[in-house]
Amino acid sequence: MLNFQKYFSEKAKRLRASEIRELLKWIQGKKIISFGGGIPDPRSYPVKDIAEIAKDVILNYGYKALQYGTTEGQIELREELLKFMRERANVKVESIDNIIITTGSQQSLDLTARILIDPKDVVIVELPTYLVALYAFRDHEPMFYGIPMDDEGMRMDVLEETLKKLKSEGRRVKFVYTIPTCQNPAGVSMSIDRRKRLLELASEYDILIIEDDPYSYYVYEDVPIDRLKSMDSEGRVIYMSTFSKIASPGLRVGWVIGEREIIEKYVIAKQSVDLCTSPLAQYIALEVIRRKVIDKVVKTWTKKYKAKRDIMLKALEEYMPDGAKWTKPVGGFFIFLYLPKGLNTKEMLVKALDRGVAYVPGQSFFVDGSGENTIRLNFSYPKEEDIERGIKILADLIREELSKK
Repeated sequence: MLNFQKYFSEKAKRLRASEIRELLKWIQGKKIISFGGGIPDPRSYPVKDIAEIAKDVILNYGYKALQYGTTEGQIELREELLKFMRERANVKVESIDNIIITTGSQQSLDLTARILIDPKDVVIVELPTYLVALYAFRDHEPMFYGIPMDDEGMRMDVLEETLKKLKSEGRRVKFVYTIPTCQNPAGVSMSIDRRKRLLELASEYDILIIEDDPYSYYVYEDVPIDRLKSMDSEGRVIYMSTFSKIASPGLRVGWVIGEREIIEKYVIAKQSVDLCTSPLAQYIALEVIRRKVIDKVVKTWTKKYKAKRDIMLKALEEYMPDGAKWTKPVGGFFIFLYLPKGLNTKEMLVKALDRGVAYVPGQSFFVDGSGENTIRLNFSYPKEEDIERGIKILADLIREELSKK
């Protein structure tokens, strides 16, 4: 038997499987109430609409959909996204040269790391932050600094102190990575005042902002949600979003918006990764917008996910023991649960799975190694009738674990 370890590169030796992907693989085919994956409810995918669109795309676009495409993305889709972003997000994009189509938002993050991060560069993230973004960035060996959040999002006072300290040490901060609206995993949204302050600090300290925006389509309360990119007067914000949460994750189509010089680098980096995003998937995405399937999906899913969020919040209130706290998101897919100190939710997961409930332990979302007593709960995926039962099972387990302390 060959020892392949000696053939692997140093980067390959550092690779670790995503905890979320491993969890989803483990529960596949089992009767588990899953609060784990951050995915839409597959029972409500627009299957018939997309099936009809897929057939029409192949017949009407023909070789254009089945041939290689440009690395930047199909012109028609980028033109449609100009209008889409203006109408839905108040983001005024100068031209299609400011947009690149990616193979899902995960590729957007990977390309961002490739073009911006050198070893020992400083990357600032939220505490907690999106786990898979950390995977994408970590391979390029940055120094992470985490900024805590409260109910209004990233704390700007701590960010300012951190930027001052890093500047005095002669450290170069490349960018702040943020999910300002319905954050993953915490569920919180950044207040308008803090969004303004973030832009001011980015200008003052000459840094970029990566705005990851998959969840702003699902806001369940009447609160102002201005994209950072819509407030950006200097071109410092690189904006990314995806069709995964508004049509289907299986399309694997995302997009990045930025200044032309930045997008040109994304294009060059993407050429060596996959040459182009599937033109077939792009034309399906184009027709999903044109035929207003997205409007129907977002309207339907917003109502459905709001109901699920409310069921989970009510169940948490009813069943969780004293000492447990949780976020109350205005939208998105997640609630973040903070348990009393001393509990280790990674160790507790095995017992939860034995009882038929899955979740994602929170520690991996924290770049400072904290968060061992936290849990990310997803409410978009499970059936409504399973949410209360699953939370009760989880609460009973937590109560038992606390009684041992």
